[in-house]
Amino acid sequence: MSESRLDAWMEGYLSYLLEVSGKSKGTVKDVRCTLKRVSRKMDDLRPDMSLWQLSLRDFLQWIEQEREGSASPQTLAKWLSHLRGMLDYAWRSGKSDRNVLDGFSLDDTPQHIKRPEVLTVAEAQCLVEHCPSHTACQRQERMMILLFYGGGLRTSELRLLKLQHPDHERKELFIERGKGDRQRVVPLSAVIYRELLAYLHDRGRKAGPLFRTDAKQRAMRNQQISEVVRQAALRAGLEKHVTPKVLRHSFATHLMARGVDLGVIASLMGHRSPAETGVYLHAFADEKQQAVDHLRRARSEDQEPQHPDLGGA
Repeated sequence: MSESRLDAWMEGYLSYLLEVSGKSKGTVKDVRCTLKRVSRKMDDLRPDMSLWQLSLRDFLQWIEQEREGSASPQTLAKWLSHLRGMLDYAWRSGKSDRNVLDGFSLDDTPQHIKRPEVLTVAEAQCLVEHCPSHTACQRQERMMILLFYGGGLRTSELRLLKLQHPDHERKELFIERGKGDRQRVVPLSAVIYRELLAYLHDRGRKAGPLFRTDAKQRAMRNQQISEVVRQAALRAGLEKHVTPKVLRHSFATHLMARGVDLGVIASLMGHRSPAETGVYLHAFADEKQQAVDHLRRARSEDQEPQHPDLGGA
């Protein structure tokens, strides 16, 4: 491969590797080849954008292309290591506000990867429609479904919610104890926030669990919460085994299908890094199939014979 030069900044990065980091000439040559290859590929995906300006979603699309081109897991891991180092240097030098590949790694063992069960958008809508809101108990159960599907909450996170956790000024929900005791805030849509206000009006208290049992007025247990979801799915006539985790997976998958950046989804889901969100990459397969089907229909329409105008016959 020729030693054609990259742009000035990346040439500076390669000089840094050689002269400051003490990398060997062979290693720097290898990194140069990686940066040239990825830059060439990204020119087709995201023209006029530098590598350090790209999102994690852009890099995931590139990974899918390389996988389809039969790149081995070891080669992909090496390329990602080179890119991660370059992006980290870009972040430390002020070229970007974050390294989107920080913490990201590949687990190329698809035989062990199970595609998460999700609802379609139509099934999710049907589920919500079959959650009535005529009584206080029904409004509580409906609110739980909305927060699972509309906020991506875990069962334990929903169980530990308290009445003081909604932020009414910012229309957000404070998650005090997420997985690994990490805290986060979940923005609420206007529709969900309105329903939350109606539910809070029912409660009429300033402290205590947000969702509680009727009998002892205590926080609901995980099993009771799962039963609420199961009964809602039965009312909706859904054949899938619907659990809070299925609703959480549906939340993330539907966001990805709408083009939301994977880093944003990771933040909303409370993941430690976007790498954890990689399980939802199956959404890309659906998008690609839809694109191919659309192209096939368009090509078929173009090839249909054009009938002459017989209006004067």
